[in-house]
Amino acid sequence: MEFFKQFAVPNPTPTIYLSMVAIGLTLIAVLAGITYFKKWGYLWSEWLTTVDHKRIGIMYLISALLMLFRGGVDALMMRAQTSMPGNELLSSAEYNEIFTTHGVVMIFFMAMAFITALMNFVVPLQIGARDVAFPRLNALSFWLYFMGAMLFNLSFVIGGSPSSGWTSYFPLAGNELSPHIGTNYYMIALQIAGLGTLITGINFIVTIFKMRAPGMKLMKMPLFTWSALITNLLITFAFPVLTVALAMGTMDRLFGTHFFTMDNGGMAMLWANFFWVWGHPEVYILVLPAFGIYSEVISTFSKRNLYGYTSMVVSIVVISTLAFLVWVHHFFTMGQGALVNSIFSITTMAIAIPTGIKIFNWLFTMWKGKIQFTVPMMYSLGFIPIFTIGGVTGVMLGIASADYQYHNTMFLVAHFHLVIIPGVVFAMLAGMTYWWPKMFGFMLNERIGKWAFWNIAIGTCLAFFPMFISGLDGQARRMYTYSEVAGFGIWNLLSFFGALGLAMGFILIVFNVYYSARYATRDIGDDPWDARNLEWATRTPVPEYNFAVTPQVDSHEPFWDSKYEGKTLFKEEIKDIHMPNNSGQPFIMAAFFFVAGFGLVFSLWPVVYVAAAGIAVLLFIRSFEQDDGRHIHEQEIRDTENDKRGETR
Repeated sequence: MEFFKQFAVPNPTPTIYLSMVAIGLTLIAVLAGITYFKKWGYLWSEWLTTVDHKRIGIMYLISALLMLFRGGVDALMMRAQTSMPGNELLSSAEYNEIFTTHGVVMIFFMAMAFITALMNFVVPLQIGARDVAFPRLNALSFWLYFMGAMLFNLSFVIGGSPSSGWTSYFPLAGNELSPHIGTNYYMIALQIAGLGTLITGINFIVTIFKMRAPGMKLMKMPLFTWSALITNLLITFAFPVLTVALAMGTMDRLFGTHFFTMDNGGMAMLWANFFWVWGHPEVYILVLPAFGIYSEVISTFSKRNLYGYTSMVVSIVVISTLAFLVWVHHFFTMGQGALVNSIFSITTMAIAIPTGIKIFNWLFTMWKGKIQFTVPMMYSLGFIPIFTIGGVTGVMLGIASADYQYHNTMFLVAHFHLVIIPGVVFAMLAGMTYWWPKMFGFMLNERIGKWAFWNIAIGTCLAFFPMFISGLDGQARRMYTYSEVAGFGIWNLLSFFGALGLAMGFILIVFNVYYSARYATRDIGDDPWDARNLEWATRTPVPEYNFAVTPQVDSHEPFWDSKYEGKTLFKEEIKDIHMPNNSGQPFIMAAFFFVAGFGLVFSLWPVVYVAAAGIAVLLFIRSFEQDDGRHIHEQEIRDTENDKRGETR
């Protein structure tokens, strides 16, 4: 029995036991459903082994939406706990675990997956490519992310979740103050998922530089592709820092090293520096693709080409450079001195300049445009004022002297969420709705989508604006309870109502997907939005090979020019197309990583050795494998094109 005690949750409650039962029943139902409908073969051949960037993007999207609801439940529980003074809905230990898992799930497993979903689906289409540069690595990237996410979420029911915050600061995250294995899950699951993200970054850099359609020079790329390129460069430079920090933290916890301890030569502030050297570029890893999405959406629904294309590109590059020069503003209050604080205060405020340039460019794009108030456009319009408020309060936090008042209060929580929700969630929902017809062959219902938007927009403001007031009044973040005399009650109650509004908005999105899948017409054509870039020049739904003929590009809006200026986009004849084969190796290798990670969490060394051997064997097999792919023949392409539109191109 002693062996099994390590797998027990340290703070069991009836809620956790009911959740365990619900998770078990759901898993049984899913497995039984797949078996009953005889879908195991289909699941393996079409999804688990796919290397098609479009299907991988859809799997990222589904995972991101699941993680959005997982993290959203945590948020609702936190807001419910603090909605009234002296509430006992959650204990202090439960609250610590919930705010930790909320931050980790939302940043690492929801937001990162959402941006990667849209990059996977859209970028190869926008540059006229058949697929990404390394399709099998792309599949491995997804499965590593997925297994990392599943390993982290397993902590909820086996062993206990981490409770030292999403930043996992040492010494709080060390063995002395976090003795249970929850922080092990954090260290190891994020390494597995982060490895997948790093592979994605390298893959997309090569794809964008080497696989663009003929004539598509860098300054003719769509803004979303530009944002994806810079984002993946940021990933390639920033994520190795996180990987090293997590490896050092893992060694501190499992092997008794002293990188981040308070004695024997350790330095807890080293973790803070490592984490935020990664962490602040991570903010722009999330936000820059959002800027690219807004550029696409605003241009399309204003019926105008994007104002100031060159300045938009330059501002993205400047933002990405400054992103590495601001990390110290996360610990202005930790004693590094006035000179250092002053330097990083200046760089923090400087990053607002290129961001402001982009906002003015979007406003000038809409000026005298024929604006269509579609759901994607409404998210884009809602983003501008809310994000501006979040950004201005960020400049306030960037004033080092004032930060002594704001730091570690709810003011900071409000700022962060008013940047991330409009700057990431609004954008991802706009992008999902915008590209949904190309992904699935039907459009989401506009009326339900607008209901969802208003719930989410109003809910965001109601949830976080009151936190500015309670924060300035002195409410510290991460407080699980407070007394009535503190005067925070009314503000926290309003925040709870706002969180309910957000929840209702996301429920409406789920209902919209169900309703539209059941009732929406499939007769939408290939270009339902009258859009401007190459992804809309493909058939709907997009065939495996993307384009029957590689497009020829001579502007940064080639599809628009082909429609309205008579320029020829497809100049060659249909020929055989070479495509990669599917492979089960990425899925199996990621499963070995999951097993190895589970073994490391609990120091089950035989399990780790077996899983590591499995990974090594797969790498050995791959090194000697001869896989030259396959050809889709000309006649099959013509048949597919005829089936999709009744004509060949």
